[in-house]
Formats: sequence, C-alpha cells, structure tokens
Amino acid sequence: MARGRAAGFDATREEILAQAARLFANQGFPATSMNQVAEACEVSKPTLYHYVRDKHELLAQICQNHLQHLVDLVDEVTAQALAPEPHLRALIHRFVQAYGEAQNEHRVLTEDLKFLDDAHRERMVAVERQVVGRFADAVAAVRPELRGAHLHKPLTMLLFGMINWTFTWLRPDGALTYDAVAPMVADLFFGGLGAVRTELTDPAARRERDTSPQVS
Repeated sequence: MARGRAAGFDATREEILAQAARLFANQGFPATSMNQVAEACEVSKPTLYHYVRDKHELLAQICQNHLQHLVDLVDEVTAQALAPEPHLRALIHRFVQAYGEAQNEHRVLTEDLKFLDDAHRERMVAVERQVVGRFADAVAAVRPELRGAHLHKPLTMLLFGMINWTFTWLRPDGALTYDAVAPMVADLFFGGLGAVRTELTDPAARRERDTSPQVS
C-alpha cells in the first residue's frame, strides 16, 4: 500500500514555493540555486528534494499556481452575474489586488516563464490566453461594436499593460496602495474606452482620413 503524505506536506510545499518565488523575483531564476532555496526555507537540501524534483519544477509550480489563482478570480467575478461595466471594473480591481498580494509570483511569471521547457511554457501561455480572452469578452460586453471591429483584444492588451507592470513602480510601503490604484486603472480605462473610434480599423476609412485635406 502506498504511503500517504505526512500531515503538513502541502503547507510546507507552499512555503517552499513562496520562498523560491521571493528568491527568483529578487535575484533572477538563473542566479538562484537550490541550496539558497533550502537555506531560505530552513530545510536540508535532501528534504527540499522530497517536495520538488528540481529548480524547474519549482518555477513551473509557481507559475501554474499564480495563473490558476487568476483563473479562479475570473470565475468568482463571473459568478456574481454583474452588469457589463461593474463586471469589468470588478475584474480590474481583483487583478490589481492579486498582483499586489503576489508580487513575487507575478514577477516570476512575467520575467522567468521563458526558462521553462517548451511543454510547460505552452501550457502556461494557453492559460494566459484564456484569462486574456475572458477579459476581452468583458470589454466587448461593455462596447459590443468593438468585437466586430476586432478591437476588443488589442484594448484588453492595453489594459493589461497598465495592470501587469504596476509592480515595477508602485512601492509596497509607499503612500499609494494597490487598493487605491485599482479604481484609478478602471477609471482611466473606462474614460478612454468610450473615446475609441471603431471606424479607424476599417482600411477604407483610414485611407479617406489620410487623404482628406488637413486644416492647419
């Protein structure tokens, strides 16, 4: 009969992942050794290998857990069955909060995903696309004509451009918190969303605009 996991196995593994994410985020994946991870977790190296196979498994699990958390957030907001604008605002708020609470994991995902092998990386990218797709659907729900103009996905990527890199300038110990920034991101996006002109994606409309006389 196979021996079951000892009590506390999952908690210890989560602590190992958290410490590894901190090290990867602060000094980079290539520069971090398993010895350093073991030291940060206050366990022996053989004990560390009882929980993870190698450093690449650590990286894969950190990315997978972070992405699954984001998928769960989208599911939770969707379950609230909000109207289109409150729905998108809730998604923005929850993601900004999530990135603030998991800065190490988010930095690892954005900066170290490239170090995974092809199979793992493709699986992670597929989940990322799933999340982006659901955000794009939320954007299109606010302005349905954007889908026909093929603008809902580019606008979603612009939105993620605001959200994804907040950790590079927002200090955790600063006066401005992630909770305070979240509605700012939503207000900026919604303030500009209504001004987007769908006709500019039509080639004929662009040619007419570009060749029309300009008033100086």
